[in-house]
Amino acid sequence: MSSETLTIESPILNRNERLAAELRERFRAAGVYVINVLSSPGSGKTSTILATNERLRDRYRSAVIEGDIASDVDAQTMKEAGIPAVQINTGGLCHLEGNMIGQAVDALDQGVGLANIDVIFIENVGNLVCPVDFDLGENLAVMILSVPEGDDKPVKYPGIFQHAGAQLLNKVDVAPAFDFDMAAYHAVLDDLNPTAPRFAVSARTGEGMDAWCAWLANEIEAVRA
Repeated sequence: MSSETLTIESPILNRNERLAAELRERFRAAGVYVINVLSSPGSGKTSTILATNERLRDRYRSAVIEGDIASDVDAQTMKEAGIPAVQINTGGLCHLEGNMIGQAVDALDQGVGLANIDVIFIENVGNLVCPVDFDLGENLAVMILSVPEGDDKPVKYPGIFQHAGAQLLNKVDVAPAFDFDMAAYHAVLDDLNPTAPRFAVSARTGEGMDAWCAWLANEIEAVRA
């Protein structure tokens, strides 16, 4: 048998694009604003979602789709905070895909009702490479980098920083303990993605969270108008 090379990336991505388009229309029809939260493990995705919801819950009813390779720790954390959550375990896959989100949205619709949800946070699998290629029908992709990870991440993983519609630098409260070059961080983002707004925040202390939430609320309202 002669050698043969099978390219699977294009069919997978093409299928996902079709599913993402269907999801986007479903979200639009339901009046749900969707935020795809991207980062590496340990950056503070869960704590940032919780802190954001705390500031916006009087205006918007939120739900969360949690993506992890294994466990339901984050989904349980959300439920304990009173936020409806659906857990997706990818079993080793380093990103979420449209078919997974579709099933999770079905579960939310059956359990809560999309008519009772204004905002869905998708907490993607912690990874700085794979999630970029998979549209989930979201309105906004948010990239969270934490100070302890280092200022060189935009240089090493440019794609995810270019993709993001907003940049959050988390854990700025511990910046004095780390050698994080803020000027270098901003200089790289000036080149990669100069238009996306940037917020220096601490989900733990609340620093910068009001500015981030005010901007996000404006984005939500612009879509709902």
